[in-house]
Amino acid sequence: MSAKHKIKVNKLNLYYGDNHALHDIEMTIESNMIAALIGPSGCGKSTFLRTLNRMNDLIDNVRITGSIMIDGQDIYSSETDIVSLRKRVGMVFQRPNPFPMSIYDNIAYGPRIHGIKKKANLDELVERSLKQAALWDEVKDRLNKSALGLSGGQQQRLCIARLLAVEPDVLLMDEPTSALDPISTLKVEELTQTLKEKYTIIIVTHNMQQAARISDVTSFFLNGNLVETDKTDKIFTNPNDQRTEDYITGRFG
Repeated sequence: MSAKHKIKVNKLNLYYGDNHALHDIEMTIESNMIAALIGPSGCGKSTFLRTLNRMNDLIDNVRITGSIMIDGQDIYSSETDIVSLRKRVGMVFQRPNPFPMSIYDNIAYGPRIHGIKKKANLDELVERSLKQAALWDEVKDRLNKSALGLSGGQQQRLCIARLLAVEPDVLLMDEPTSALDPISTLKVEELTQTLKEKYTIIIVTHNMQQAARISDVTSFFLNGNLVETDKTDKIFTNPNDQRTEDYITGRFG
């Protein structure tokens, strides 16, 4: 595997009981890029995203075949520490989900679980994470106030900061701006451009313009199949598959 290849997916199949939800997915994602997953509702893109940190393990009756290598290690190996995996591969959900505690404690929560107890170290981590998430200047004077008092866009950036505090390698984002207003959406999009300097980002989006604006590569899913993956400008201007063109031009979906 190339040193640049962060993630390599080989013949991945996923079943919910008898329902074959993902079919022979093959994909390679390089380090420090943004990969967008697009396709109509129910096409498998969010299911695929959750395979990358084994979130589907939490669902009864799920069976997976094939392999996913992250940094050359098969995350579905019996030797994989799932807690460690989810620290390395963090997830931002569709709706912001701050904990009902202070802004400071939201960020410090993960590091404390992983053994960081000294206040000076936590202070530094909280500040660094909030700065990385472009939120520090907005909240630095109210760190001890409830995170639930933040706006929706601020809450989503707080959730991103909470992930960054445990120092992951990969960020998974499942429609992270679908519940946000346009200004907050722009801030999160701008943030992803900064974060890809340090992280590999995979984002599920229903917003074609968003995929075109922020991603380096785009993958089109349909009925549990990966139809094609290519550089984003190629996907949106000259896709290889007619089904991709039909979707991005609004003929279905």
